[in-house]
Amino acid sequence: MSSAKPANQVRHRRSLQGLTQAELAERAGISRTAVSAIEGERLVPSVAAALALSEVLGCTVEDLFGRGVTPTPQVWASEQPTPDRFWSAEVGGRTVLYPATTAPLLTPLPDGGPEEQPAGAREETETLVLAGCDPAAGLLATQFAMTTGLRLLVLPRSSQQSLEMLRAGLVHLAGLHFSTPHEPHRNEQVVCSTLGAGFQLLRVARWQEGIVSLPGTNLRSVKGATRAKLTWIGREAGSGARLCLDQLLEGRPAPRHLARNHRGVAEAIQSGWGDAGVCVQLVSAEARLEFLAVQEEAYDLCFPKSLADDRRFKAFLSVVRSHAYRRLLDQLPGYNSAETGNVWGVEASG
Repeated sequence: MSSAKPANQVRHRRSLQGLTQAELAERAGISRTAVSAIEGERLVPSVAAALALSEVLGCTVEDLFGRGVTPTPQVWASEQPTPDRFWSAEVGGRTVLYPATTAPLLTPLPDGGPEEQPAGAREETETLVLAGCDPAAGLLATQFAMTTGLRLLVLPRSSQQSLEMLRAGLVHLAGLHFSTPHEPHRNEQVVCSTLGAGFQLLRVARWQEGIVSLPGTNLRSVKGATRAKLTWIGREAGSGARLCLDQLLEGRPAPRHLARNHRGVAEAIQSGWGDAGVCVQLVSAEARLEFLAVQEEAYDLCFPKSLADDRRFKAFLSVVRSHAYRRLLDQLPGYNSAETGNVWGVEASG
């Protein structure tokens, strides 16, 4: 390890000039949240932010942050206005900030906010970020934290949205579940068409996806369900559940009511917005809904080959392959861990 980086002088020089965090933020053109995080050394400023702060405080970047300290490029994972609280992680050499208003599947304390030193703040290099729709991802995040002391931030996104975030360099891992026994290589094909070469897949599980409905609906078969006069709850385009439902409805108009994730489908049915929808069996069991299996799907995580040597990923892979985690998966309704932990490369076609 190299010597510890010198403490930055932002708070000291701001105090000498009698400025509040809000005043410094306004003059520098950044958020007060960012000023607080920079002063508390929870956030390395972007080049633009470092230059703006030094100009307002009448000194050089080196005066503020020490010689040899290079500000890390910084980007928000969302285009929404800068929130009061956020999570942060190092992804591909950049600091990516995730608005805490979009709750992950397992919610950690934010890394930045109005407080000077929020409890639970983690170093960006201790965090691995996964975008996906696995309703059991909270179990994986918990197991990862308990076993390694690192953090897994799980952002709820559809399969296609997850791949788009991976392509933009905003996450480390993207979950997708398009592969079925009839199209066993569909996940690889979607990765190739969306991302191209240079990526690999990690098998998490196979799970059962099917039609869910309220108890007493008495849907006896998949074909009968598709022929019945039901109000369907849909999912957004690009999700594995939406693809499954589109195939079931055979060209009929998409449902008017859309849910954001698997649990959202169950909640919409319980709230009376629809009679039936498509989600994984685990969610159906949690919500005590009726379930008709439609197909088995492979849920895989896509990641760039360059991540394979990252210590966070190595620790993550060890947890996924562990007997303890696989035993947890096998106890979940509809999950099968027989292939959990397998890794293979994705070759671009043509």
